[in-house]
Amino acid sequence: MGPLSGIKVLDLTRILAGPWATQVLADFGAEVWKIEQPNMGDDTRRWGPPFLNDTAGQPTKESAYYLSANRGKHSLTIDIAHPEGQKLVRELIEKADIVIENFKVGGLEKYQLDYASAQALNPKIIYCSITGFGQTGPAAGHAGYDAMIQGMGGLMSITGVESGSPGAGPQKVGVAVADLMTGMYAVSSVLAALHHRNSTGLGQHIDLALLDTQVGWLANQGMNYLVGGQVPTQNGTAHPNIVPYQAFSTADGHIMLAVGNDSQFSRCCDVLGLAGLATDVRFSTNSARVANRQILVPQLTDAIGRRTLDDLQAAFNAAGVPCGPINTFDRVFDEPQVKHREMAITLEHPLAGTVPQIANPVKFSETPIDYKKAPPLLGEDTEQKLAELLGLDAEHLTQLRAAGVI
Repeated sequence: MGPLSGIKVLDLTRILAGPWATQVLADFGAEVWKIEQPNMGDDTRRWGPPFLNDTAGQPTKESAYYLSANRGKHSLTIDIAHPEGQKLVRELIEKADIVIENFKVGGLEKYQLDYASAQALNPKIIYCSITGFGQTGPAAGHAGYDAMIQGMGGLMSITGVESGSPGAGPQKVGVAVADLMTGMYAVSSVLAALHHRNSTGLGQHIDLALLDTQVGWLANQGMNYLVGGQVPTQNGTAHPNIVPYQAFSTADGHIMLAVGNDSQFSRCCDVLGLAGLATDVRFSTNSARVANRQILVPQLTDAIGRRTLDDLQAAFNAAGVPCGPINTFDRVFDEPQVKHREMAITLEHPLAGTVPQIANPVKFSETPIDYKKAPPLLGEDTEQKLAELLGLDAEHLTQLRAAGVI
């Protein structure tokens, strides 16, 4: 029994930010009803290749992208543009604890599925709206996608090859981090609202924007600008506030060195045969190292470049110097620690036999995650759940299907 066992989530989201949030809630034990358009479904179902192969080795219609964010849910195909479909969803709202949606601002009002309508049906409902720019402001009506938000929110201006070097320029992060972080803020906010409801009996509306999220997690870089007044730029893999904290080339690969304090720097220098650097006033403190990084880093680069990756990593680990290899994905999933933590799992799948998944990283001591359900096929749970939740009989379901409502 997961920690959210008994909580019901109506999922009116698609693409990534919303589905990521509802997948986490499903992992934590909530029952998630994913509402999808009949015959079409979530846009990401078609975002491939690659697509999952069936047991005969032939591609299915299940894209890897879709499979990454929809584990543990029940797929119900309901046409919300049809009055009967709207009625079904409103009845589900009455039975839900949480609604998460990512339609454009005002997009659900015409269907009477907006927050005001939902609250009238269920005063205890927690209703989370995810949009590109929020429910208010001059850009509220604009569509927002991850890459453009990474740009607008400043992340791309600090990501990439060091400014002034060949190949420098704005770079987006290799996964949709603005979407993913918004999904995680959605999880934390609905859980906070759930706690508030448990204390007061009151539901509420959560207004969550991708752009706000991206600005919010600029973190130390954002504060560097607000406090120091200088606009940050690209630093490659280097850290703006800590030295040495960056990638270095070894004789046969690359290593990420993450020296966080002066004692670690001293041990780092010992490993590299550069003990004198640790007592040099230009490098003995982190502030001095930041000021003199252009003098220090070339000396470290030369020493590190003469060592093999495995030898250097072992030596740093033995000395308590934080470091790690820069792994390609095949090496990531072959890492002994990743294997030990069971971060790659498989679930039973109706077409493929099994489907690989990347596990949720949370390890609960008392309510461990129980992965019960693979990402669902389009509409695979429609009739079962409508019968179970709304009491619809077979004849009624047949009529709804014939009318294109489900």
